[in-house]
Amino acid sequence: MRSRLLAVLATLTVVLAGGLHQATGATALAPPDIPLANVKAHLTQLQSIATSNGGNRAHGRPGYLASANYVKGRLDAAGFTTTLQSFTYSGATGYNVIADWPGGDPNDILMVGAHLDSVTAGPGINDNGSGSAAILETALEVSRQALQPTKHLRFAWWGAEELGLRGSQFYVTNLAATERAKIKAYLNFDMVGSPNAGYFVYDGDDSDGVGSGPGPAGSAALERTLQDYFTSVGVQTRGTDFDGRSDYGPFISRGIAAGGTFTGAEGIKSSAQAQLWGGTAGQAFDVCYHRACDTTSNINDTALNRHADAVAYAVWTIATAVPPVVVWEDTFETDKGWTRLTGSATTGLWERGDPEATTSSGAKQLGTTVSGVNDLVTGRLAGAAAGDHDIDGGTTAMQSPAVTLPSGTVRLSFAWYLAHGSNASSADYLRVRVVGTTTGTVFEQLAAVSNRNGAWTTSTVDISAFAGQSVRIVVEAADAATASLVEAGVDDVKIIR
Repeated sequence: MRSRLLAVLATLTVVLAGGLHQATGATALAPPDIPLANVKAHLTQLQSIATSNGGNRAHGRPGYLASANYVKGRLDAAGFTTTLQSFTYSGATGYNVIADWPGGDPNDILMVGAHLDSVTAGPGINDNGSGSAAILETALEVSRQALQPTKHLRFAWWGAEELGLRGSQFYVTNLAATERAKIKAYLNFDMVGSPNAGYFVYDGDDSDGVGSGPGPAGSAALERTLQDYFTSVGVQTRGTDFDGRSDYGPFISRGIAAGGTFTGAEGIKSSAQAQLWGGTAGQAFDVCYHRACDTTSNINDTALNRHADAVAYAVWTIATAVPPVVVWEDTFETDKGWTRLTGSATTGLWERGDPEATTSSGAKQLGTTVSGVNDLVTGRLAGAAAGDHDIDGGTTAMQSPAVTLPSGTVRLSFAWYLAHGSNASSADYLRVRVVGTTTGTVFEQLAAVSNRNGAWTTSTVDISAFAGQSVRIVVEAADAATASLVEAGVDDVKIIR
């Protein structure tokens, strides 16, 4: 398989308590290269199990229990804590294999799953031996590397998916609410070796604008992580909807962020898709879908190769990321020592306080803050008219107390708005500077000869050039040309390593 050069990621997706967020400055261990031969060896074992047990590995049939015992045995030998969770459906006993890797934050769980059962018609090597083998080999690589993730890692192989997600539904439903809340993200891999393969990633943000809509909060970040892997190997992906056909269903129904990859089932590959990925247009992604011919001969090695690496990339990227450290922050609910600098403005000077809303052809000064009741605002009062307390006559600036920046990658995050009337110009602005041993403007928003309503936006800028210095953050706004209506606000300033 292709090895990757993305050993350290400047910006990557990590799961944090309460949801999945983009963590600026976090780093992760280099994802491993999962050997295709190892993944295919698991498929050979699953094929042999099916051949010896009536040609399938379906729920309630001996081939399924033998498959579950094979997976469990490999995981037990590798040092996982495993459970064979039983359930009953349609008069037959089914099993989920649940495997926990020791360590990591028990309140911040990344779960990775695939269904292990086949239909009764065939051995189910692509559907879904492929996903099962890919996550099994990833789990075994976790053991070989003695991985010490920051998040707790849990792998699952589901039973009776082909009968309506029965195993995963049983698992999620029977978790205590407190235990379910610890699962911050679920990655699902169902059919990742289709012979006429596509490269689909679950559409966490509904960016394709059709189908089932976005997944729960954090799903978009999982989608981006998987897309990052495929981009690194020169493959373009397309979104696939959360349409309820696989084991992410019970997780997203409980508000758990979900993601994963898919190479296509009985759907027909279009001409555009064939041009993008190769293969045969007008033919199913998997002509042996739910048929006896879904054997080890029904696998696209290149697709399986890439998707197995995508599993490992996502696991390593998310589970080993070191969360960013907040060096300093101010929500302006208490006085942390900002001082007003001398400026030329006569009204609308920066102050910390509870802002009053103003409107003029739309919202100008916002009466709401990002958090709490206070923010930094240019003249917090509304007055009798919108322009009574806006910035007039020049510049106004506020300076933070001194903050000693650590070495390494450092970023400044803040919420802001700049609002102005159509009588403004590009001479008016909102600007953020860092003043230390060296000084630099790190953010600037210019006004224009047009109406701009106030709306909170969050920006993050790299201030690593100032690492190791004692610095002050200077927030400056200006009505610098002819008198015009200009309002600005800043809230939730944060410095992150």
